[in-house]
Amino acid sequence: METQDAYARALDATLFAGKLRYFSTLDSTNLQAMREAAEGAPHGTVYLAEEQTAGRGRGAHSWHSEHRSGLYCSLLLRPQSALAPTDALWLSLAAGLAVQRAVQQTTTLTADIRWPNDLLLGEKKFCGILAEMNAESLRARTIVIGIGINVNHAEFPPELRELATSLRIESGCTWPRETLFAALMTAMHAEITALLAPGGIALASRSILERIAKTSTWIEGKYVRVEEAGGYTGVTAGLDARGFLQVRTDDSLRTVLSGGVREAKK
Repeated sequence: METQDAYARALDATLFAGKLRYFSTLDSTNLQAMREAAEGAPHGTVYLAEEQTAGRGRGAHSWHSEHRSGLYCSLLLRPQSALAPTDALWLSLAAGLAVQRAVQQTTTLTADIRWPNDLLLGEKKFCGILAEMNAESLRARTIVIGIGINVNHAEFPPELRELATSLRIESGCTWPRETLFAALMTAMHAEITALLAPGGIALASRSILERIAKTSTWIEGKYVRVEEAGGYTGVTAGLDARGFLQVRTDDSLRTVLSGGVREAKK
């Protein structure tokens, strides 16, 4: 109960206060959030699990969720003002900035953001973000933002060792997950409040574009392979006004709409 109470206290003074749903083991915090969203769960509900048995990443990838070693949480949002489905990308990008800030405040480690939803330390991933929604053609009614952070993992399965890392592996220290969670929720409160305020997309998106450009090495000048439209390679050329990544190929400037990117070898 002490751990659960510490997580609940971490939500004080945020829009998530009093709305923690805590699980020792769960299939997926995103799945649970979507299930309860359909049943009327309120805006700002936070789903937190000590372990996920079916954690998911973007593109149907699985997420390794070691018991009591990471932070596995999802946030349920119900925008009051009209939010277009394409605007949900801003929430995913803002979540990446929030994780980056929380990690830096807690550990002093500086994470890199790989558009649109991965955070890296060196060349290895330690955090993934998965945004899902229930939307009509012109409006997102409910949005779930899932965040998985490898915190105190000492090692990973053989198939992940070349790809994944944790805050513990990179720093040589274990970290109090409640402290990181509190920093993350405070940062998410600020990002979400700014974005979901009336007219907030227009103002907050400019800030997000500027901060991503300053803190991500993937936005400009990175040779990448894009995992959409059959796959192609090119050099990243910034984000457009909607937050989508642009990639310059040999013959055109292309916009990445849904695929992830990975560093390519020349």
